[in-house]
Amino acid sequence: MIEFRNVTFGYNNKIVLNDVSFRAHFHEKIAILGGSGEGKTTILRLILGLVRPDSGKILIDGQDITRLTESELRDIRMKFSIVFQEGALFDSMNVRENVAFCFREYSNYSEDEIESRVREILKRLGIEGAIDLMPEELSGGMQRRVAIARSLAGCNPKMVLYDEATTGLDPLTADNICSLIRELSSGEPPDRAGFIIVTHKVTDAVKVAERFMYIRNGIIAFDGDIIALRNTGDMELRRFTEELHMAENCL
Repeated sequence: MIEFRNVTFGYNNKIVLNDVSFRAHFHEKIAILGGSGEGKTTILRLILGLVRPDSGKILIDGQDITRLTESELRDIRMKFSIVFQEGALFDSMNVRENVAFCFREYSNYSEDEIESRVREILKRLGIEGAIDLMPEELSGGMQRRVAIARSLAGCNPKMVLYDEATTGLDPLTADNICSLIRELSSGEPPDRAGFIIVTHKVTDAVKVAERFMYIRNGIIAFDGDIIALRNTGDMELRRFTEELHMAENCL
């Protein structure tokens, strides 16, 4: 369980999140929507303890993480995997080494076991043939797949955090990434690993998520399912989700 209790966070004299409260189960499929600079990625960073709130509490499985040391945060972070917006692959390592990195850091597997597990993950994601390629040799979609593969290595996450997973990708590749996100979170709650995806692409969000949160002016202005999202009377939110209504009207 993730719980934000009256969390406020800001920088450079600007409030990014203002008295934000919500609860989320690890098995949920959540999309956090909002414009640029509205604090979507900040929520992910707060969950991982990469930044600390100015006030309020953040509880992970009932434990307040806001005052934990870096060493104490390690066990908290192992509950999650994160896929950064640009993939954040190690440029000096090929695909094999990128995915093997977490196994080497956080497991006691032999090199043969690591090789087997890396190949298993890459095969699952349909990119085993790229195992010897360097990041600059990969397309944007392939880089994103490798980033997802790396996020699955080294631990058994309770939840995956996606930071703008489809931004910058062409529509077909973005659709493939959405399909992969759905596949990796298949199964029934509470046994499945859920996710939080932050995005400004509403049409991609509705392909994967079941719960939607909309951030505006530092607060959560909406929190509900797809039916509530489609029928919202909030005119600003309706304008933000205009692409969703246009897409549905074209069907």
